[in-house]
Amino acid sequence: MSAEPRIKGWCPGAWQPMATGDGLLVRVRPRLGQLERGQVLALCDAAEAYGSGLIELTSRANLQLRGVTKVSWPALMETLVAHELIDADPEAERRPQILLAPGWQAGDDTHKIASALDDRWAELPVVPAKVGIAIDAGKAPVLGDASADFRIERADSGGLLVRADGYSLGTAVRSIDAAVAQLIRLLAWFVESGGWDSKRMRRHHVPLPDWAPANARPAATGSQLPLGKHEHGAVYGLPFGQVPARVLRAAVMPADVTALQVTPWRRIWVAGASAEAIEGLISDEQDASLRIDACPGAPYCEQASVATQPLAERLCGVTQGSVHVSGCAKGCARRSPADVCVVGQAGRFDLIINGRADSTPVKTNLTETEVIAYLESLGAPHL
Repeated sequence: MSAEPRIKGWCPGAWQPMATGDGLLVRVRPRLGQLERGQVLALCDAAEAYGSGLIELTSRANLQLRGVTKVSWPALMETLVAHELIDADPEAERRPQILLAPGWQAGDDTHKIASALDDRWAELPVVPAKVGIAIDAGKAPVLGDASADFRIERADSGGLLVRADGYSLGTAVRSIDAAVAQLIRLLAWFVESGGWDSKRMRRHHVPLPDWAPANARPAATGSQLPLGKHEHGAVYGLPFGQVPARVLRAAVMPADVTALQVTPWRRIWVAGASAEAIEGLISDEQDASLRIDACPGAPYCEQASVATQPLAERLCGVTQGSVHVSGCAKGCARRSPADVCVVGQAGRFDLIINGRADSTPVKTNLTETEVIAYLESLGAPHL
């Protein structure tokens, strides 16, 4: 196994699955970030029939089915298309990923903007695979930490603005239609000014055009959806961003449940749910696992040399700060620094304090037990 992670440079989809340590990884991008109850049940059945039964929720609010084989993939695709979980046209996966502020309701500004953008899909240019759009038009933006290259947000003036990643300010617009038009124009500018070389807006070191002045401030940041009862349903957490299909099925089985919205925070919002505890999902905002980001690790990922989940579970009671457990230095589960970051290297672990998976470690070549012991020696509960 190579000591350096292989950066593939593209995102898996459904029509373009990615080979991993446990088979093919098939990604589903829910339209508007929402699945109807029947679609959730169909997805759970498909995960069990054609994959390992494990479903993941990504930091870009996509759902992933693991353990799919080359033999089972064609039948899986037929099922996903039949239930409108994916588009029948493979070219649809080349569209930018759209992330909506979770908790949106039909008819609110976030929904109206997404619908208006959907009506103008044909005008969007083809962009690099990882480019994404965030629509965050509630009373207060909540997607600031989520990965997106271009954003439509609520401005502190109460109106809307369009903002490019890497800029703290955006361009004020007067209407929903104007916001969508500005976004489409920015996407075209990005491509025409060398975006295919930059790949992402934050690496695109070209001044914004004169017609996109960065002079409007976003509204004060709001909070993520809290776990528990919600005005229109209930919010549950997924341990380390994973859930067995049988557990997700149980969450939508009650007759009053109508839909499920995904989030970039390892949380799902279940419309119509009563907020009763469900075994395998997190209902307590104080649950220690909410502070821990962990990638699938070995054997699920072919680039990981260590199992990450067992160590992540052991670390739940060791530290009080943020924790990132990564199977390799690529650091897929978290891009921002963590108080404690543990990275797999050649079957052992490197330990990083206040850094990312690619930062310089303070200790190397540790076992799980040695990681725990070293953190305890530092007074880890205070980290």
